[in-house]
Amino acid sequence: MTQKKGPIGVFDSGYGGLTILKQIRATLPQYDYVYLGDNARTPYGNRSFEVVYKFSLQAVKKLFDMGAPLVIFACNTASAKALRSIQQLDLPTLQPANRVLGVIRPTIECIGDISKSQHIGLLATTGTIQSESYPMEIAKLYPHMQVVGEACPMWVPLVENEEYNTEGADYFVRKHINALLAKDHAIDTIILGCTHYPLLLDKIRKYVPSGIQIITQGEYVATSLANYLHRHPEMEERCSKGGSCHFLTTEYADKFEKSASLFLEGELKVSHTSIEEL
Repeated sequence: MTQKKGPIGVFDSGYGGLTILKQIRATLPQYDYVYLGDNARTPYGNRSFEVVYKFSLQAVKKLFDMGAPLVIFACNTASAKALRSIQQLDLPTLQPANRVLGVIRPTIECIGDISKSQHIGLLATTGTIQSESYPMEIAKLYPHMQVVGEACPMWVPLVENEEYNTEGADYFVRKHINALLAKDHAIDTIILGCTHYPLLLDKIRKYVPSGIQIITQGEYVATSLANYLHRHPEMEERCSKGGSCHFLTTEYADKFEKSASLFLEGELKVSHTSIEEL
């Protein structure tokens, strides 16, 4: 029996995932997309594993109910704390033919060709650092690499509250970059392990010494998704192609539309939704 086609779902706790969506749509403009931002409960970075798992599973169920056969976690915290459990424990009974993918693996696959010193720095939320997902995944691909992380708990609120161009933002960016580099003077590659951080990129570049590569996630996740769909034609066939994109938020739609304009250009179709009861 032919399965009904549907949009590719993209989920984030807030606005940061829009940086991923932007690159995905630039790389794969032919597909339909639905973006779900759980803005009412953002940020996820300081929440427990159990809460992030619960919220992320609610989002997956919502997107599956909307017909999405494939969901991308455009959120490092959800990818770190919930992805594996959902893939292994929930998908087999929920929707065994559907798939949920994250942003961590695509991000680290590139660093083998980038880092010369084999010393990697990671800037991320507290939750992502505590999960140790990046060091574990890097060890699988590059067992000789050294990874040190620095939690940046203020960076997401700075972006979400549109304070990322202030002097206060300079203080927190400089503070955490200096703390990271003090842990390992051989770092030559820094991963921005949060999808909000590209909005701080100008300030990050200001305080990162020249010669250190900075890895943002969007283009790598987009390329990885394109490769995934090429390798899995049965999933590619289930993704509808109309070039549309609809946005859902658990907060006020007009507030989301205003803030999303920082990440995306053009008119957005934004609707309010609720996922708590699922």
